[in-house]
Amino acid sequence: MKLKPLSDRVVVKMVEAEETTKSGIILTGAAKEKPQIAEVVEVGPGGNVDGKEVVMTVKVGDKVITSKYSGTEIKLDGEEYIIVRQSDILAIVE
Repeated sequence: MKLKPLSDRVVVKMVEAEETTKSGIILTGAAKEKPQIAEVVEVGPGGNVDGKEVVMTVKVGDKVITSKYSGTEIKLDGEEYIIVRQSDILAIVE
């Protein structure tokens, strides 16, 4: 099954959180922060959203930083994805 987001929506897949710190300490599941870096899987067409023209600036394959508690989490074919608005994407990681 394939997701095709509408309007200014973007489908992202979260990148796994680090399991060790820079100093080598192994983190338990409870100590890990929710990851904010995600990979863009699909991008909507943009267009007229709430009376304003939206041009999509992200593309499939981009690594992005999202707002911490944004989007709608879904599970499809055993994979977890989040659908966010482009405005919830804070930056592209290069």
